Amino acid sequence: MKEYLLTAGPTPVPERILLAMAAPMLYHRAPAFMECLKETTEGLKWLFQTKQLVLQLAGSGTAAMDAAVCNFLSKGDRALVVRGGKFGERWGKICQAYGVDCTFIDVEWGRSVDPQLVKQSLDKDPSIKAVYATASETSTGVKHDLEGIARVVRGRDGVLLCVDAITAIGVFDVPMDDWGLDVVCLGSQKALMLPPGLAMIAASEKAWAANAKATLPRFYLDLLREKKSQEKSETAFTPAVSLIVGLRESLRMLREETLEGVWARHDRLAKATRSAAGGLGLELFSSSPTNAITAIRVPGGIDGSAVVRTMKNRYGITIAGGQDHLKGKIVRIAHIGYFSEFDIVTAISGLEMTLSDLGYGIKPGSGVAAAQASFAQTRTSP
Repeated sequence: MKEYLLTAGPTPVPERILLAMAAPMLYHRAPAFMECLKETTEGLKWLFQTKQLVLQLAGSGTAAMDAAVCNFLSKGDRALVVRGGKFGERWGKICQAYGVDCTFIDVEWGRSVDPQLVKQSLDKDPSIKAVYATASETSTGVKHDLEGIARVVRGRDGVLLCVDAITAIGVFDVPMDDWGLDVVCLGSQKALMLPPGLAMIAASEKAWAANAKATLPRFYLDLLREKKSQEKSETAFTPAVSLIVGLRESLRMLREETLEGVWARHDRLAKATRSAAGGLGLELFSSSPTNAITAIRVPGGIDGSAVVRTMKNRYGITIAGGQDHLKGKIVRIAHIGYFSEFDIVTAISGLEMTLSDLGYGIKPGSGVAAAQASFAQTRTSP
């Protein structure tokens, strides 16, 4: 059976990147790899829209999130954490693991946080040193108002804004420098179209000033040490050589498409997926949908877990289900990274057939027709 992967991570890897990664291994202290690292460093600055050095670490995106806490705070510092899904919750768990005192803004899953709640919390407690937020909450399909949060935070000299942009950068516009974001995290297995295992993190001058005073323990994720090495096109420890070689090819592909082209592609695929849900008579879960993934409520009487299982076992299509209290209640179809119109049409076809198999009455082709109509409206000339 042919397999189709439509999850928000890992995502499909283009053949062009796979072939680049299949080249003979480079020695990470040799000039050839140093040139590779230099190119990826410049490419990541372009992608993050920053003048700051974007550090490359061997680890998942969570390694970057971990580093975003332990490199900029001290034990007992206070942090404001926005929780509106699994990854917002992860910020809180990392902070608490390091002894950071957390104030939480709990947002109903499926909704975007109101930046005014961030302002109220900061006004109420001037001792808060950092705000931890999520740009694109994969577990719920929500795009948060990061620009609005940034407007609230950037004028406060003693407060950092640390952002999980792991399913945001390369999907929609997240201009680090223009918005005044202080710490930004990314993972390889999302819009960069790479296998998992490479984390990227950038910090503002404001964040590096906080780093000089931060006392939380760190060793492998010591960003200052990595900064000193990577400024010389070296790494402090053995890097994920093959992934960085793949990253070079990924960034070349994205540059060829342009940032605006990348954002437009994700917007086009997301709109078609949302239109397909409407064509099937299904509701979106998110009131502020992200272009990375579409979360769809399953109809009454249908088990969302059975939808995921049937699509995988019968049709070879892997999508994601709901997590925690959303288990069985939603399904999530990704369109982040190496996806095209036909991938979306395939996923919607599989969803239609699966719902029919599970006894939900639909008009065959109604979702696909809605997706095709959406594509027809947004397709550019060849």
